[in-house]
Amino acid sequence: MFNAQTRQDSTEQIIRDPVCGMTVDPEAGKPSAEHDGHTYHFCSDSCRAKFVNDPEGYRTARDPVCGMTVERASAQHMARYQGQRHYFCSAGCQSKFEADPEQYLGDQPAPEPMPEGTQYTCPMHPEIVEDHPGDCPKCGMALEPMTPSADSGPNPEYVDFKRRLWITAPLALAVFILEMGAHLGIPFAHWFGHSAFGWLQFALATPVVWICRPFFKRGWASVMHRALNMWTLIALGTGAAYLFSIVSLLAPGLLPAQMRDGMGMTPVYFEATAVILVLVLVGQVMELAARERTGDAIRALIDLAPKTARRVSDDSEEDVPLDQLKSGDILRVRPGESVPVDGVVTEGRSSVDESMITGEPVPVEKVAGEPVTGGTLNKSGSFLMQAQTVGDDTTLSRIVQMVASAQRSRAPIQALADRVAGYFVPAVVAVAVLAFLAWWALGPAPALSYAFVAAVSVLIIACPCALGLATPMSIMVATGRGAQAGVLIRDAEALERFARVDALIVDKTGTLTEGKPTLTDVEPQGIDEAEMLMLVAALERGSEHPLAEAIVAGAEDRGARRKDSTDFEAVTGKGVTGTVDGRSVALGNAALMADLAVETDALADRARALQAEGKTAMFVAIDGRAAGLVAVADRIKETTPQAIRALRDLGLRIVMATGDAEATAMAVARELGIDEIHAGVSPEDKNALVKQLKADGLSVAMAGDGVNDAPALAAADVGIAMGTGADVAVESAGITLVKGDLGGIVRARRLARATMRNIRQNLFFAFIYNSAGVPIAAGILFPVFGLLLSPMVAAAAMSLSSVSVIGNALRLRSSSL
Repeated sequence: MFNAQTRQDSTEQIIRDPVCGMTVDPEAGKPSAEHDGHTYHFCSDSCRAKFVNDPEGYRTARDPVCGMTVERASAQHMARYQGQRHYFCSAGCQSKFEADPEQYLGDQPAPEPMPEGTQYTCPMHPEIVEDHPGDCPKCGMALEPMTPSADSGPNPEYVDFKRRLWITAPLALAVFILEMGAHLGIPFAHWFGHSAFGWLQFALATPVVWICRPFFKRGWASVMHRALNMWTLIALGTGAAYLFSIVSLLAPGLLPAQMRDGMGMTPVYFEATAVILVLVLVGQVMELAARERTGDAIRALIDLAPKTARRVSDDSEEDVPLDQLKSGDILRVRPGESVPVDGVVTEGRSSVDESMITGEPVPVEKVAGEPVTGGTLNKSGSFLMQAQTVGDDTTLSRIVQMVASAQRSRAPIQALADRVAGYFVPAVVAVAVLAFLAWWALGPAPALSYAFVAAVSVLIIACPCALGLATPMSIMVATGRGAQAGVLIRDAEALERFARVDALIVDKTGTLTEGKPTLTDVEPQGIDEAEMLMLVAALERGSEHPLAEAIVAGAEDRGARRKDSTDFEAVTGKGVTGTVDGRSVALGNAALMADLAVETDALADRARALQAEGKTAMFVAIDGRAAGLVAVADRIKETTPQAIRALRDLGLRIVMATGDAEATAMAVARELGIDEIHAGVSPEDKNALVKQLKADGLSVAMAGDGVNDAPALAAADVGIAMGTGADVAVESAGITLVKGDLGGIVRARRLARATMRNIRQNLFFAFIYNSAGVPIAAGILFPVFGLLLSPMVAAAAMSLSSVSVIGNALRLRSSSL
């Protein structure tokens, strides 16, 4: 019920993060902030930002026992209860609180309800969707919110089951000690009297059965819906043991004489019933706790967005809740604050940490006109921004929805586990019946007692809970890990398919390259470079062509003086002409120069060489004479070469498909070492290429960022969209890369392969465990070794199998991508 690290040695000086309560080493280079002359240390920039936004809300806390005010940053005593942190002035107050927390929290406000419109789904049957909380009609498990809320608190079922465990565990331990006393030389039965001894066990075990009634409810639901599962076996095994024990206690004459012991008493299995149910409850609490941890990635994303934003209007500023923001609002973002929503900088400059969205650790410089994303952290300067996307349409909200949806999805490999479980449960019931009959007919005296133990052990140890957890746990952990690395997975099927992909088709523009032309070469002839750039830029300011924008921007970056042109004229397909400072200027291709009777032979070879490098070379003429060349190109992203090498090492065949001219495509391909090129292709051609590779027996992934890529993305086995690209491309893809470079594909491939390897390990553990456990429980070792598995040992082994699967899945959280 409480965090295992709740109590600290009062002699040890502790420095805590006042926001999350974690202990912080001030020498470790972690973030810090000054407030009222005190220095506060934090575990992360996110916690620091929350403190800066509301320091008084995090500086102190009230001791719930004595009411004293405690400094959160230096509190020596802290405990977590039901997801909330509580601080204490002394160890005595903490001990009182832990003994009876409800006594001190009775007047606390209830947790925030889930937002209106929240839908709920079953963790084991994601196709079940309800608009209210309740139980799954198929398996009886509690429905969970499809998307967690930052204010929703811990999973109610997790809290409920922990309370049930705290009550039932001591009762089960007591009845276990009573029953095992005879084996330890403690004659409890003789002390109490045999009849009273049986009734005492009944009194201790019955509350356990009653408190664990959700398990029987789930078992009954599985039978009624003809969807036999783990709860079927648990309910059958423990129910049979409990009812048999009641008959043995109330009407021992109904049982055959060979079941009586030397003192004429018939056996009872109250201790087996209670211990099995408690062990199952332990497994459920561990599973629910693991699911809580897999949701940490989503909650971390949700927590990135501040609760309020500072809106600027009519020379006044006010803090307003995010749900009151509208597109077009002007907002102020101060140093250390999180950007509230998606928008664009209108005034000021700063560096923004986008690592939690893109996975890139280096802050990005933001100036007027630059886009900013809600949830990213403003590091240094202050700026004004205009809100563009608010509410559920922000990048952060869409990421949260996508990750939540992926965690609920089921990988195709899960269908194998489902089919096996569908046959496995009836087969186990049949094996239990056969074991019962075989022991009754062939077993030593008391045969019926042996038969009963074997049947119950088979039912319990064969519980396929590990089988049911094998895939969902890995998928939940993997999608959360992917979100932290800037890889958004639409569903589990995309993850499984990407692990098997053989060929990767990549678009050039915006995928291999930056997606926008830049000025790369300036080669004057008989004129100063700065002078030529000034004249060319002045001329191109009258054009709206992307190449013109690149030349103007490049000239400004190189310090060219700003001038304006007159008599501007754009010659379709050839270039532009005009007058700058009384000088006639022309910029364009060889055809334009021929029209103007400008001699370009001296520059022709160099122009062809630049074009062979994938650049667009343009001639410059001033006053009727050739004055040089300028070249513009869409540069290859810095991360692309290394990513291409890594993708090859991961077993992928790289194919480039682009609508650009063959010369441009060849130049990029040579630089990157790509051998297979398809240039000048249309969207239909890309789609046909995907289908052709699939027809050749390859599993194909397509990566792109434009509207023209959407058909191919949808046709591929796995579509990969650059998050910087068009919305239709993102909607057509199974995987979206927030950062928008091939490094994300490398991380996605590693994650997919690690996840499928993890799932196969989990399924192997579950299959091998059940395959070996059932015959041992049935008594196959008894003729040779005299070993017959106790139902309690079977229950412990069943729970440990689930623990092994959960632990193996959680290893993905620390996987290197």
